[in-house]
Amino acid sequence: MTDRSAVSAPGRAPARAWPLTSLLTACMAFSMIQLFLLGALGPLLIDELDVSPVVLGLTTTIGFGTAAVLSPLGGRIVDHVGSRRSLVVLLLAAGGALALIGSAPGPGLLLCAVALGGIPQALANPATNTAVLAVVPAERRGAVLGTKQSGVQLGAFAAGLPLAALAGGLGWRSAFWAAAVGALLLAWGTWRALPPERPRRAAAGVRAGYAFRGMVARLAVFSLLLGAAIASVNTYLTLYGVRALSMGATEAGVLVAVLGVAGVVGRVGWARVARPGRAEWLPGLLALGAVGAVAMLIASRDVPPLVWVGAAGIGLLAVSANAVTMVLVVQRSLPGRAGHDSALVAAGFFAGFALGPPVFGLLMQAERYGAAWLLVACELAAAGVVAVAWAHRDRRAAAR
Repeated sequence: MTDRSAVSAPGRAPARAWPLTSLLTACMAFSMIQLFLLGALGPLLIDELDVSPVVLGLTTTIGFGTAAVLSPLGGRIVDHVGSRRSLVVLLLAAGGALALIGSAPGPGLLLCAVALGGIPQALANPATNTAVLAVVPAERRGAVLGTKQSGVQLGAFAAGLPLAALAGGLGWRSAFWAAAVGALLLAWGTWRALPPERPRRAAAGVRAGYAFRGMVARLAVFSLLLGAAIASVNTYLTLYGVRALSMGATEAGVLVAVLGVAGVVGRVGWARVARPGRAEWLPGLLALGAVGAVAMLIASRDVPPLVWVGAAGIGLLAVSANAVTMVLVVQRSLPGRAGHDSALVAAGFFAGFALGPPVFGLLMQAERYGAAWLLVACELAAAGVVAVAWAHRDRRAAAR
């Protein structure tokens, strides 16, 4: 359990930072684990609940569509009530969504539960970023941010390996129920571990300048394109392995675990080197590099082992780019704006997650696998161009 000393007065370095980092990492994992589970266990749900690949894609659309709509409001709420209350609400909502999915008799309740899961997604980045900004010294924030952002990929690993294995032995519902219990236990631990916070108002007169607003807008567009690509991979990689490469359901689920492990390594590593002057260029370069990983997925139709290379590459590059955008937001955030600005960038990411999978699902259902992966490659390339163009403009503006 987190030591209360780890979250002491804002601006003061905690004696032991790892308990806070571990707690925030776990919260990030639970904020999205329901969608990783749906991706990893998709073939089992399709068989039992009689849902089509398009409906499976709609789970991602509804979950992230809800998160995109709620994110701006969620950011303001976090800035007002603080991270402790926000994180507890996040975990309670995540536990409720997981339990409902595990109990769903058909597509109707499944989609409603996924919509509830949009609440923890909307709160995750603003709540955890606000906690980091308040407690962690500036020189250590990159490392802490990268580690806690890797929690999302730890959730992917948990969905693709231990929980998928549990589903293989006891049924897919048991995996969702086990995750729900974990979320509720963590909510109790978070409430006890973090000190109470007083509701606060944003500092009077705080306004972001044009350049900062421009950065948030461009990062939101970048995140939309990036999210569309990553969501398609998360949702359909397992199904692609089963249907196109003749893998078993459990083996294909491990692809999600590989994606998750690579994402953890990439997010921690790239966030550590994302210092001012360098961080501005990283998102675009990582997105462009990930196009090569998608090429491995396309080539896997002829050389199946390349699917593992492609999954690892997507995790190391594309998934990691999102962590770097959060480092940028925290580096440039004005007082009282960290939650709100984090939420705006996250809203773009979630909108991409909502829009990407349905189109990919239509191509997958038609067994046009090459065209589906080509769509992902185009989304990543476009994201890279947006981010590199902004970084170039930002450097020119700073040189004036």
